[in-house]
This record gives sequence, structure tokens and C-alpha cells, in this order.
Amino acid sequence: MFGYEQKAFFDKYSLLFATPEKAILDLLYLYPIYNNEQEINELRFDEEFMQEDLNIGRLNEFTERFQSETLKKRVNLLLKVHDLC
Repeated sequence: MFGYEQKAFFDKYSLLFATPEKAILDLLYLYPIYNNEQEINELRFDEEFMQEDLNIGRLNEFTERFQSETLKKRVNLLLKVHDLC
């Protein structure tokens, strides 16, 4: 497992939360419907987050770990749609 951050709560418990980049990859990997610009747009990702906070280096690093050409194509489409290439 990768792409998770441990977050503490109530001073004695902790949970693992997926990073935004891992959550996006899981979504694109598990739902093949997101394979064209219209479908990517319909995800309605927050544009401010995509432009300012999305860690593209981490996204690309995690994408490589999946070893999926199909996922790479979907990620490239996502980057194109959000003008991040």
C-alpha cells in the first residue's frame, strides 16, 4: 500500500487517509468510464485545488507504480483537461 498519510485524532487514535493524488488515481483506475474529456469534466474537481495544490510530481510517481498504460492515458487526459501539462 502506498499513497496514504496517517492522521491522529482524539489524541490516541489514528487513521490512514489517501493523499489527493492517490485518491484521484484510485478513481481513474477503478472506474473505466473516465476515459474522455467530457467524463473527466463531469468529475467536477475543484479547479483551484487542481491548479495550486495538486502535486503533479507525486501524481506521476504514483501513476508509475500502478504499471498501467490505460491509467497513464487517463492521467494525461486529466492533466490536459485541467491545463496542467
